[in-house]
Amino acid sequence: MTDSDLGTRVTRQKVVLGVSGGIAAYKACSLLRLFTEGNYDVTVVPTVAALKFVGAPTWAALSGKPVSTDVWTDAHEVPHVRLGQHADLVVVAPATADLMARAAHGLADDLLTNILLTARCPVVLAPAMHTEMWGHPATVANVATLRSRGVRVMDPASGRLTGADTGPGRLPEPEDIFDVCRALLSQVDDGLSGGDTLAGRRVVISAGGTREPLDPVRFLGNRSSGKQGYALAQVAAARGAEVTLISANVTLPVPEGVRLVLVQTAVELGEAVAKAGQDCDVVVMAAAVADYRPAQYTDVKIKKSFGPGGGDTPIDRDQFAPTIQLMRNPDVLVELVKSRGSATSPVIVGFAAETGDAEHTVLDLARDKFVRKGCDLLVVNEVGVDKTFGQDSNTVHILRRDVDTAVQVGPAPKGTVAATVWDVVEDVLSSR
Repeated sequence: MTDSDLGTRVTRQKVVLGVSGGIAAYKACSLLRLFTEGNYDVTVVPTVAALKFVGAPTWAALSGKPVSTDVWTDAHEVPHVRLGQHADLVVVAPATADLMARAAHGLADDLLTNILLTARCPVVLAPAMHTEMWGHPATVANVATLRSRGVRVMDPASGRLTGADTGPGRLPEPEDIFDVCRALLSQVDDGLSGGDTLAGRRVVISAGGTREPLDPVRFLGNRSSGKQGYALAQVAAARGAEVTLISANVTLPVPEGVRLVLVQTAVELGEAVAKAGQDCDVVVMAAAVADYRPAQYTDVKIKKSFGPGGGDTPIDRDQFAPTIQLMRNPDVLVELVKSRGSATSPVIVGFAAETGDAEHTVLDLARDKFVRKGCDLLVVNEVGVDKTFGQDSNTVHILRRDVDTAVQVGPAPKGTVAATVWDVVEDVLSSR
């Protein structure tokens, strides 16, 4: 969902922001501001302990709504049921060890825990506590229980805690929490949640763009931001899949519940995919992999001039410009298809970023590539400056081996594109 979509939504999505009693409660004010500026309808439900840190007038002023902590206020409206039933998302930030323990065991002794029991929408918990509390076996078991029920429990950040303590247990930054929530709300808004249709499936996704080093400061690269690959990982995880994300030079936050493997070059990406792809159900090659790399790496910075004596003398600057020889990288997608042989698993999904030319459309070139690559699906998009790369939306054609007609989706948010790709993949899986 783009920012313009957020600003023009006719019916605002309803968010319940729960706040439990930790020092990080003050950061929830920033999270609330992000929601209200995004035009979401937010109801803040603090616990009694949370009000020790941030008072009710603050929450009321920022949300524009009265604040309550118990089930008795406006009892005739049955708020403990109504809020949970009508919410599009419930997020608790911070979620203390105590709050998660009560949620895991189904306790309902205040308004917030009642809402958690009645909610049938996505639920996100953003933990904040001391490192020892996060690592305690009781908390570990409670988190595992909540996640097994479909609750999105974010991993806490590492850093400075209360006092001089440091370590894992710090509340994730409000922007990171908001990104997770907005992605889930986008799925709800577009009907993309898909349930647990990929539960039990192991999937590997590559994302981003490889970089092929020339010298210690320069590389050959491309414009890929990794947004589409990360959206594919996020949707797959939301549908219950066990996701490994092979990420090449991406600066995006890692989707919750996704295993991350970092790579730099095409060779590293190929090795990581081959390793992670063993015994998996689906491999999606969404990364922009360099076709070529420098034949020789220089371990010192390449100078402007290679003339006698070096330097940057104007008389020889052009005469001695260096020539860079390239060599072809392995074709990761083709190697993956070859290694599978005649087997039907994993389902292999390729991506084709095309610009078209004077004689061929993007789809023409993609169909030829589909034949050469031999994958089961090929997701085709037109790329260029200010087109797809780095953008929040995309337009793709999905080619399928056993179907003549391409599935087109877009222009649409990349989360919507990802959901459609997984819909097609699931159809292929069910037919085998």
